[in-house]
Amino acid sequence: MALAKAGIEPVIHEAYPEGAADAGAFLTIMDNGMDALRAVDALEPVVANSFPAHGVEVFGVTGEQVGERVFSRLGVTSPRTLTRAGLYRVLHGEAARRGIAFEHGKRLVSAETTAHGVEARFEDGSTAHGDILIGADGLHSVVRKLIDPDAPSPRYTGLNIVYGYTRSADIPAAPAIYRMIQGKHAFFGYTTAPDGQTYWFSRIPGPERSRGELAAVTPAEWRSLAAEAFADDEPPSAGIIAATGDEVHGGLAYDVPTLPIWSTPEMVLVGDAAHAASPAAGQGASMALEDSVVLAQCLRDLPDAAEAFKTYEGLRRERVERLVAVSAGQRDAGTERNWLYDHHIDWDAPITASA
Repeated sequence: MALAKAGIEPVIHEAYPEGAADAGAFLTIMDNGMDALRAVDALEPVVANSFPAHGVEVFGVTGEQVGERVFSRLGVTSPRTLTRAGLYRVLHGEAARRGIAFEHGKRLVSAETTAHGVEARFEDGSTAHGDILIGADGLHSVVRKLIDPDAPSPRYTGLNIVYGYTRSADIPAAPAIYRMIQGKHAFFGYTTAPDGQTYWFSRIPGPERSRGELAAVTPAEWRSLAAEAFADDEPPSAGIIAATGDEVHGGLAYDVPTLPIWSTPEMVLVGDAAHAASPAAGQGASMALEDSVVLAQCLRDLPDAAEAFKTYEGLRRERVERLVAVSAGQRDAGTERNWLYDHHIDWDAPITASA
């Protein structure tokens, strides 16, 4: 949508055959991510399909409240919570409404420079041509390795992440806030949606597993892992987990602390492909949204793609690497609110080339 607003004709090649079926995670788009959506006139559909997150209450190991932080209680760019699948559906629908083309079932396997730009090859044997290729292909990015075969692999942060949903009425509700609880062995957080459903997550130290091993873990096994991690803690963590049925999903947390090369003259990375962060700061989606808008601005104002990519990287690298470091340390990013949450993108501001 940002590219289209900048006068560039995009075609999205999506690996999944139908949309992007989600593994069950949810997320919060923070103030800065909502601001990026507003820059490309995509704020309202997300607001209409999410619920507010006004702040955080923090509890210690013994159950006492040790902190509180208010995000925002005013304005349309206040943080919002929704599922990853819900965010995908909303943005896909809005992009389609604007006439942006999608090609599904197109899993990238290779790409090469041609006399007229770049040719992408997909797993189904088809190809596509364009002036540039933007790799928005996530943590295990194929485009990252095409740009730099020696690019560092994502780093396992040592955490298993387990998400769950429950409609139990016996849970102490946390409407429009996140209640964060530091347990003896792991970290737990939850919020309550307007319809009464509780969304919860946990960060549990544990060994790395292969992608095949992860695919074999059942919801009951993820629930059991979470239950064991909080069995010795004060309520309500263990009770929320016990009240959850099979709506439990898990995975591992990785990050990419720094990436030496973000682009070639024809290819560039955005989002997790360039700078994946641990979920501790809750900024993955928001930083990807920022990337998308800034990259489109650079391509709008700097017609040479290589120069636009260099400028985009110059505008983004320090900010995103700082975020990855904050998230890896699980420090309270709220103490640095001005640089993180209050970031603003002025769509109409002209972009000038990096020195």
